[in-house]
Amino acid sequence: MMNSILLFFNFLLVLAPKHDFHVSKCLVEYSTPDQALQVSLHIFVDDLEEALRQQGHDHLKIGTPKEDTLAESYLRDYLLKTFRVEIDDQPIELSLLGKELSEDFQAVWCYLEITDIAEFQKLKLSNTVLMETFDDQTNMVTVKGPGGKRSGFLFQKGNEEGTVKF
Repeated sequence: MMNSILLFFNFLLVLAPKHDFHVSKCLVEYSTPDQALQVSLHIFVDDLEEALRQQGHDHLKIGTPKEDTLAESYLRDYLLKTFRVEIDDQPIELSLLGKELSEDFQAVWCYLEITDIAEFQKLKLSNTVLMETFDDQTNMVTVKGPGGKRSGFLFQKGNEEGTVKF
């Protein structure tokens, strides 16, 4: 039974249509009760694996039973390099909490967080995820900050940073 499930899962991955656009979406949310900045990144698996392959990390098989044991480490290093945060002009390093496949198996949700963050006045984001791999990459970011203030950004090559004041 388990072999049938694995075979079906691999069959779905092979048949998954390739996409003609390169986009990621992201939610950056400040949790006042937790005093934490929480980040959820949604990235197409094939695009992410291509970016990591170009950095010398082949055959990661992210999200499959055969996932490379170092895949999450490579992913963490990549995200910390390409998704940067400053709070009140101070660089902040996020921690990778984990990842999970989307319901359609075509994308991966990556969860990052920084804790012990008191309310702040200014948040600066830099999001170059996949931009070194795809010239047409667009990264959409929604920010929910202290006091419920919302903001949004579309990051593309040449426009990779944005700042919101609360």
